[in-house]
Amino acid sequence: MMRQVELVERVLDYDRDADEDLLNRAYVFAMKAHGTQTRASGDPYFSHPIEVAGILTKYKLDTATIATALLHDTLEDTVATYDELESQFGLDVAKLVDGVTKLSKLELQSDRQRQAENFRKLLLAMSDDIRVLLVKLADRLHNMRTLLHIKNEEKRQRIARETMEIYAPLAERIGMHEIKDELQDLSFQVLNAEARDSILKRLEFLRTSGTGLIDRIANELKNTLSSAGIETTVVGRQKRPFSIWRKMELKNISFEQLSDVIAFRIIVDDAASCYKALGVIHGAYPMVPGLFKDYISTPKRNNYRSLHTTVIGPERQRIEMQIRTAEMHEIAEYGVAAHWLYKQTDDGPLRDGMQYRWLRELLEILENASDPEEFLEHTKLSMFQDQVFCFTPKGDLIALPSSATPVDFAYMVHTELGNHCVGAKVNGRVVPLRATLHNGDQVDILRSENQTPSPTWENFVVTGKARSAIRRFVRQQQRAQYVELGQQILDKAFRSGGHELSEKGLDAALKVLKQKSVTDLYAAVGSGVLSGRQVVEAVFPGERLRAALGKVVPLARVRNKLVGRGHAVPIRGLIPGMAVHFAGCCHPLPGDRIVGIVTSGKGITIHTIDCETLEQFVETPERWVDVSWEVSNDDPGVHVGRITTIVANEPGALSSLTSVIARNLGNINNLKITNRSTDFFEMTIDIEVRDVKHLINIIAALRAEPAISSVERARG
Repeated sequence: MMRQVELVERVLDYDRDADEDLLNRAYVFAMKAHGTQTRASGDPYFSHPIEVAGILTKYKLDTATIATALLHDTLEDTVATYDELESQFGLDVAKLVDGVTKLSKLELQSDRQRQAENFRKLLLAMSDDIRVLLVKLADRLHNMRTLLHIKNEEKRQRIARETMEIYAPLAERIGMHEIKDELQDLSFQVLNAEARDSILKRLEFLRTSGTGLIDRIANELKNTLSSAGIETTVVGRQKRPFSIWRKMELKNISFEQLSDVIAFRIIVDDAASCYKALGVIHGAYPMVPGLFKDYISTPKRNNYRSLHTTVIGPERQRIEMQIRTAEMHEIAEYGVAAHWLYKQTDDGPLRDGMQYRWLRELLEILENASDPEEFLEHTKLSMFQDQVFCFTPKGDLIALPSSATPVDFAYMVHTELGNHCVGAKVNGRVVPLRATLHNGDQVDILRSENQTPSPTWENFVVTGKARSAIRRFVRQQQRAQYVELGQQILDKAFRSGGHELSEKGLDAALKVLKQKSVTDLYAAVGSGVLSGRQVVEAVFPGERLRAALGKVVPLARVRNKLVGRGHAVPIRGLIPGMAVHFAGCCHPLPGDRIVGIVTSGKGITIHTIDCETLEQFVETPERWVDVSWEVSNDDPGVHVGRITTIVANEPGALSSLTSVIARNLGNINNLKITNRSTDFFEMTIDIEVRDVKHLINIIAALRAEPAISSVERARG
């Protein structure tokens, strides 16, 4: 365990103006506060904060951060209070300790929820001061170094997964690659010990069979560059087991096929020398195509800058090289901590900058997420993927995860642009919104104030920011529709029972139905969580609702009772997947006689009155809702009708079919060949139409075509 004097001397080595008194007082306070507490290893608990502080001295952090490391567990694990810390160590240290403090006292339903809530609060704390994250990462690193002392296997696995999914990506995002690499490797040791041991054996074999190989290659590279007048430092390194494993997994290749098990860093004086050194290396050794990356002209979002290339180098070895300046190297190794001492401002250290845009984006996701678990899911999307770099029409650089789409790009530029995105041009060519973007693409987003996010966008977007914004819109629209639909259902239910719907009457039933407000009650009814009968019986206790469907009756009688009643709930073509769903078994269209079936949590599913699926609901009459179409002449909406057709297997037949549909203003939504023979094709076609009359006109026009043998509206 590091002694008090040794810790203070480490800090003074890089900061002669450090507050020795503060460090000494923090050391003594923490040692007394933790007293006789011990860790799972049996060591005194105080050894942990000392080690955390020691880790941070390597990154030359300020006195307040080192003091915070010493005190970071006192609020949670000892009797020390926030006021006590503030009075003895000042507001800055007290706030930092409070931000780092673990949140284990939260009473949540699951470990996953607890993890999500802890991370949400950590994010809020570090958005105010990034030093919170630095201490938290050092804390996690020491805990991972001693993880094997925890006897419970399940707990070790959980902590390792959390480290791999949350803390390692966070370390990467602030450029602290050394901590990231060690966190990943320590987690890998717990999560897949067998694979790690296998890779270590292969690496050991390489070391013994190629004695001195790294030194020989480094010397040859240095001599090659020196002969071209470039003074440089060349350092060879062997990749960590997890890094090797992940690359083997992602690229689906064997250990022997890896090009960068051994990698070399070439450190030069300035950026111009980086490109000069690259030219010399490419001139001396064959370059491996497709493996060159320029992170100097387009830095990563954490401000990482370097040139990457892979060559068939000295001794015919396939090696990866990173060419950078000394300053770039410091940023690559230590990230945010590399500039700590000379980039402080009056507003506090490192609170802004392009490399922290991702942090602001995570805060935006936090605002949009409905619960901590959803936030955690979106955050992982934002942190866990490789990047592509695209440009706006003005030339601004936008970094995105791999497989990102124009919708992701639009949301990354601005949430409002994403919400009103109708199309995109990539490199001057119009592309679908679900197209995949590539490095160097110039993306121009087309927008319209009338456009709103489509729920289907969530199926192809890859960024957490886009997904959370889409979900937020869908939730808002869904709730609005549930409220409107619930109000209509209750109005019908009350009138069926001979009563008038009044909000005053509903107020009296809120407590019984466990709803906070009348609006919440409407939403619960509209979503199918409560039925109209339950609400009426809560408002008028003891009185049974005289509903249209009071008992189990034959299906034919149910249909007769529903059709033509005066209290039908009006249905219009709402956003698909919201409060009203149109059944895929019968594809109801305006003009069809319809009935609604309530599904708990999903609202109403609309069927045609003669749909065979309705047989399944005869014994649950309370789920049936009398509905009718509400179609506006100004905006009739678009609905999908399905037809089955048999078409002659001859040239031009398919062209005739699609031309007829197009001439009659239908739009083919989907087409599937269900059977084929030498003479005929049988097909199922989904067509966007206004109403049932529109579909009938298309069917009639198709029947007049010689190449079309038969056409029927699909049922079931």
